[in-house]
Amino acid sequence: MFDLLFKNIQSKGVTLHESEMQIIRDTFHHKKYRKGQYILQDGEISAFDNYIIKGLARTYSVDAKGQEHIVRFTPEDWWTGDLASFLSGKPTAYNVDCLESTEVLRITRDQLEALCDKVPVMNKYFRVLYQRSIISFNLRVSSNLSMNARERYNEFIKRFPEIHQRVPDKQIASYLGITPQSLSRIRNQFTGENR
Repeated sequence: MFDLLFKNIQSKGVTLHESEMQIIRDTFHHKKYRKGQYILQDGEISAFDNYIIKGLARTYSVDAKGQEHIVRFTPEDWWTGDLASFLSGKPTAYNVDCLESTEVLRITRDQLEALCDKVPVMNKYFRVLYQRSIISFNLRVSSNLSMNARERYNEFIKRFPEIHQRVPDKQIASYLGITPQSLSRIRNQFTGENR
């Protein structure tokens, strides 16, 4: 159950000893969610940071007209939740729900701080993780501001090569900030060019 997390930690340049791995196993808690179940809802305080070991979640907000705006898809080997709410203790403006049956390893903020005290190399891991999160967020904002819909779709396919087969077109369109009809046109153009 922890193998994927340990590989993720190692990929950030952190080497763990067996005793440190055991502390991590003792700190994180495993939780299963059904398809459609919420990990976090708008207005709640994000009590946990969640590492997905199986499944797929999405993070989104709902505007005053009831329109969903998908901010992020999070498959296996990704972290999900609202980091700003988790770190600040303030309510989130997002919903995080499961698009498939999903399993996570989760940790509270107090547990995270205690873990970093007991296993100091985890400070490096979370620092690198949070830095990459900021970079990813900035790239997402930049692409939404500077790229046209087709370019955003191409970037989406490169970044999430397997997700477009797991997610309904309506949700992909929401993530890209376009209508499902526009997504269909872009795909048809893309398919026509690759014949």
